Amino acid sequence: MVRSASPPLRRLLLPPLFEQFVQSQSSLVCRSHKRKMSAMAQPIPGKFVPLESSQHTEESSSDGFKFRLVSYNILAQVYVKSAYFPHSPSSCLKWKARSQAVLTELRNFGADILCIQELDEYESFYKKNMETLGYSSAYIQRTGEKRDGCGIFYKPSSAELILKEEIHYNDLVNSVDITEKGNNSTAETCTVLAEKKMTLLSPIVVANTHIYWDPDWIDVKLAQAKYLLSRLLQFRGHVSSEFSCIPPVIVAGDFNSTPGDEVYNYIVSSGEAPIKLYSLYAANGGEPPFTNCTPDFTGTLDYIFLSDGGRLKPLSLLDIPGPDSTDVIGGLPNHQHPSDHLPIGADFKVLRTA
Repeated sequence: MVRSASPPLRRLLLPPLFEQFVQSQSSLVCRSHKRKMSAMAQPIPGKFVPLESSQHTEESSSDGFKFRLVSYNILAQVYVKSAYFPHSPSSCLKWKARSQAVLTELRNFGADILCIQELDEYESFYKKNMETLGYSSAYIQRTGEKRDGCGIFYKPSSAELILKEEIHYNDLVNSVDITEKGNNSTAETCTVLAEKKMTLLSPIVVANTHIYWDPDWIDVKLAQAKYLLSRLLQFRGHVSSEFSCIPPVIVAGDFNSTPGDEVYNYIVSSGEAPIKLYSLYAANGGEPPFTNCTPDFTGTLDYIFLSDGGRLKPLSLLDIPGPDSTDVIGGLPNHQHPSDHLPIGADFKVLRTA
């Protein structure tokens, strides 16, 4: 199911948190709608597949630091209704089961940075549980009555949050003609952070976004993408002035756009966009066949875009199941995948500047 999400505009500095805890593993039992399952249903651990070019990167430069980033629309519980997902076992849609399954997935990724969309129950569940796993976080809730938003979780042992900016797509209300298309409170928000490895003092800009969902509102989606990249350009300029360098940029999220449509083409077009970006998966074997999988819609909506500067080298990609994989047949969510979206991610190496 394709949906939406949004949050407010502030600029602030956040200190890093250094507390780290170890979480005891919780077990999870799902029952299918036909029979009680004797075994515990567990999410399938993601597999990171090394890229052929990564061996050359490793051999040619040992100077730099590595980190893992995963982007994931976890499906906000507020949108989980059996009417929306009649194909899913009802037990896997319940909050108690889903929350533990999502938490298990997030832990199993072993990521240094997590870009999460459709994040609800942040204060009541995710913030504290992710702190237990060693993560600090920055979260923006959507405006209006919406209860979900975007969040970036990061491990202070790997990176320090030095700057944060929030970009609110509702700023576009007067510049995009949406008066006849309903309430614009569904417009999205993007979180932008600059992360640095403390020992290298080398900043990285990480952006997490969730573009508006409706395929009929192409003008709104495109306006959001343009606004995002223009604000990113400004933010990168500020970071460049602050640290006397041009930082690599990573833009991850649910773009609610398929490969080749207007939003996708704008982001990867070197002539139009203010920041030159390329798609991580497209440049390394092609976009996944899908990242969103339900009987009503199956297609690729989620991406990780990278700036084309040469210092940020992908080493491996999170493998995406194919259409014939037994764990996705029938549509998501299910016992193995607690969201209707699949996570995407990669291991990276940032080369030290000369």
